[in-house]
Amino acid sequence: MRDVIVVGAGPAGSRYARRAAEDGLDVLVFEQGTIGEPLACSGHVSTDVLKYVPEADRDDLLQNEIRGARFHLGGPDSRAYPFYKDDVISQVIDRVGLDRALADAASDAGATVQDGHTVTDVEECDDHVAVTVKGGDGTETHRAQLVAGCDGPQSRVRDTVGLPEPDELLHGVLGFDPDPDDGDFVDVHLNVPRFFAWRIPRGAAGVEYGLATPPGESVGDRFDVLTDAYGVETERRCSGLIPIGPPDSITSDRVFLIGDAAAQTKPFTGGGIRYGMTAADHAAETIDPDRPATLADYEDAWRADLGREIRLGAWVRRGYSVPEPIQRAGLRLFSGKIGVHMDEPSSLFSREQLRALFAR
Repeated sequence: MRDVIVVGAGPAGSRYARRAAEDGLDVLVFEQGTIGEPLACSGHVSTDVLKYVPEADRDDLLQNEIRGARFHLGGPDSRAYPFYKDDVISQVIDRVGLDRALADAASDAGATVQDGHTVTDVEECDDHVAVTVKGGDGTETHRAQLVAGCDGPQSRVRDTVGLPEPDELLHGVLGFDPDPDDGDFVDVHLNVPRFFAWRIPRGAAGVEYGLATPPGESVGDRFDVLTDAYGVETERRCSGLIPIGPPDSITSDRVFLIGDAAAQTKPFTGGGIRYGMTAADHAAETIDPDRPATLADYEDAWRADLGREIRLGAWVRRGYSVPEPIQRAGLRLFSGKIGVHMDEPSSLFSREQLRALFAR
């Protein structure tokens, strides 16, 4: 009988496993494939993300530093509206390396991490949870007091125990140009229905191109239009789903969700690495496997911390779909030096942002 079984060794799952193991819990982690693969998420993150990684790994993961973004209402030749800081505003990291560094940190803390193991069933019982897993040695059943579902947008854990799905699933696609680019601005294109496309310089690692669309749109065709406009051919194209809008409940009697499985993501970018790890910390701090009722404390804690940012982020995203003349007027009005944090829409009303606006 374990204290907790964690399903999924992405950033949220590994962060929770590390924190729980450091607190003395007996933690078993299952990852379906090879940790970090297949890549389905951008490596453009806020400067806070590397703080969750052991200090010895940070330099190896960092690929580039970003201090601004150019917003476009059309393709790369359309007018650019720059938003920037004098200092670094965000970072580009080795996304596969991040997963592996976080999983190694969980293992070093005492968690048992096993990749190549697919969870096929989760059964909640009165005093434990039974988890059926298929691995290299066949099918096994493991028991734990609680299960953490950290297994992504199409969470098997979530579906098996009957928890509600995210409000929306976007379809994202990434591709990479290997030519080095040390630029310190990303390009954002607001000509994709209800979302956007992007170009991110990754230093010696090349350039990342990507976009996301709602269901029904041809994400592949739109991606080809984007890369053709830039005159590039990309390698290692990959895709994945982006959950938007957390459901009303992400806990059952003995199961709780973290990260993409809980749609703990930014509605205006789809990014969920920092939000997921923030929620993982709340889970580690509030949940006691001996007292399953503490799952309610986790629900309260992460929503109190992230709920306002998610709601404000949904309002920011609505700006992607307003008529172009309004978009143009807004970009013209607010472009320039900024004082916002890329993970915190509430910083749009911060003193730093107001100082930046009035200093123009």
